[in-house]
Amino acid sequence: MSAFNYNRLDKHNCAVLLVDHQTGLVNLVQDFSPDDFKNNVLALADAAKYFKLPTILTTSFEDGPNGPLVPELKAMFPDAPYIARPGNINAWDNEDFVKAVKATGKKQLLLAGIVTEVCVAFPALSARAEGFEVFVCTDASGTFNQTTRDAAWSRMEQAGVQLMTWFGVACELHRDWRNDIEGLGALFANHLPNYRCLINSYLAVQAAKK
Repeated sequence: MSAFNYNRLDKHNCAVLLVDHQTGLVNLVQDFSPDDFKNNVLALADAAKYFKLPTILTTSFEDGPNGPLVPELKAMFPDAPYIARPGNINAWDNEDFVKAVKATGKKQLLLAGIVTEVCVAFPALSARAEGFEVFVCTDASGTFNQTTRDAAWSRMEQAGVQLMTWFGVACELHRDWRNDIEGLGALFANHLPNYRCLINSYLAVQAAKK
């Protein structure tokens, strides 16, 4: 029998780490279409803002070919800790990054980044080794192809990292629709066209009842 305990993502105990979503590295992502990947990353970022989760941004060697942080994330989190690593491949090897993570006081870490088997997996494994509960947002993380992605997912899962998607993350953080129907509905509608139709129909019915 498994010893796994279902500890849900807790908006009061979770920090978001956006690792190396850089203009150069985005070009390497081939396991999602460019439009889908951008939407997934921004959906996760919107969820982080909606739930008021402390968020840390980091880049690697941004003066080189990896390029700067994508501008949308910088605009969304103007006051978030921003760690421009001079060369560390594993973000956890950077003292300033680890200090920023620990300064949040959160025990659950939600990661996403480029590329999955390096920029996500390395800090995820390092954080697990230090006792953090680690979740990876798989569809806001990208890499060269499905083979490298699957290898990374397998390696992280074996270390106890939990793999999720941005939609699952948002639902688990929210817990109950009654907490805020329109707010969560707007988050979904902004990133899922089919859901926009659903929530608009719901809102029209509610307006008609008034």
